[in-house]
Amino acid sequence: MADDDDIDARRKRLEATLQAHEAEEKAAQEAASRSNSAHGLASAFRMSTEFVSAVVVGGAIGYGLDWWLGTLPWLMIAFVLLGFAAGVLNVLRAAGLIQQPQAGKRPHSGGA
Repeated sequence: MADDDDIDARRKRLEATLQAHEAEEKAAQEAASRSNSAHGLASAFRMSTEFVSAVVVGGAIGYGLDWWLGTLPWLMIAFVLLGFAAGVLNVLRAAGLIQQPQAGKRPHSGGA
């Protein structure tokens, strides 16, 4: 009988320890989830800001050149499109879908 009581006591201590570890693990997972969510939100805000600013800067340059040369709206349209392309490129680089250019290195072509 003493062995059964000893086993029950050990089982209860083990269950209490297991519950404590599960609570700690759950709290750590919740903290990591909040951190990942904040990081994702910051990354999304950065990418959207880079995209919008590229389009706005392209439009402003185009408008300025149009006003100076008197060619409204052709250069503005062209530079808005260039700004759009630059914004997409920046977002793709920030998302890690395109490799960052490295100084002094040129991509190798498939030819000679």
